[in-house]
This record gives sequence, C-alpha cells and structure tokens, in this order.
Amino acid sequence: MDGVIGSYFSLTKPRVVVLLQITALCATLSHDLLSESGLGVGTLETMAVVLVGGYLTAGGANAINMWYDRDIDPLMKRTAKRPIPSGDVSPNSALLFGVIISLLGTFWLIIMANEVAAFWAAFSVAFYVLVYSIWLKRTTPQNIVIGGLSGALPPLIGWTAVTNEISLLPLILVLIIFLWT
Repeated sequence: MDGVIGSYFSLTKPRVVVLLQITALCATLSHDLLSESGLGVGTLETMAVVLVGGYLTAGGANAINMWYDRDIDPLMKRTAKRPIPSGDVSPNSALLFGVIISLLGTFWLIIMANEVAAFWAAFSVAFYVLVYSIWLKRTTPQNIVIGGLSGALPPLIGWTAVTNEISLLPLILVLIIFLWT
C-alpha cells in the first residue's frame, strides 16, 4: 500500500496488530465453543466487533508510540524508514491520527460490545503509551517484559466483549502470553 493512506496504515504496525487480534479472536471463539449455545451468527458478529475495535485501539497506540519515538527512529536501521522519519507523515499528524483511532476503537467497543471490553482496550492503549513507550522503553532493558502486558490483554478484551465480565480462563491466557513475552 503506497501513498498517504499506506503511510498512515503503516503507523498502526499492521503485522503486530493482526497477531494481537488473533489472540482476541481466539478468546472470543473459545468462549462460544465452551458455552452451551455454541457457535453461531453472534460469534461472527462479536469477532468482527472485536477485530475492528481491537485494531483501532492497538493501531492507535502504535501510532502514538511512533510519534513519541520520532527522535530515535531515524537512528535505527529497522525504524528509519517509518512514516515519520521518512517524512511521509508529520509528527503532529501521526499523534492526532493515533489519538483519534484509539478513541474511535474505544467508543466502537462501548457501543458495539460493552464497557468492560472498552475499558480493557483503553487500558491497553494507556499502558502501552504511558508505561511502555514513555516510561520504560528508555529507562530499562526490562521494558519489553513489563510493557508486554499491553500485548497480552487482547484475549481479555475478546472474552469480555462476549461476557461483559472477567473470568479465570482469559486471565490465564493473558498470563501465558505475558510470561511468553
């Protein structure tokens, strides 16, 4: 994907976000497979809601992260060609884009799923931006370990989108992903 749309899309770090959403979708699917009602049209609808809301919130967090890292990204070969260092997207536009799609994803989950799923998605954005990006990334090599909590939360978001409550199984999934990270 080239051009302006492609540049903004790459701010979301699509390869990473898709992996996160797979874990959220697996939790949604697992819930319905384990329930008495089983799989149905509602399963696909919920998975679509989780996919859109999860992509927007996680993608927004990634765009904000790239805005924050605009001073160090040009210095690393792996990140030097990202949209901000390459000049394809201005830092202010990237920040605005990240905030807007994070908020859209949160409101999407409130309206289409429930407040519990939206809370955990918003918490994940805040944790990734404030704790990982701003605080830990530049102060400790443990940043990826502790910051990995935000990337471990999608199963909880997917599960709570179905149930509107926290239960043990998604917490175990979060713990497994967190420890694996």
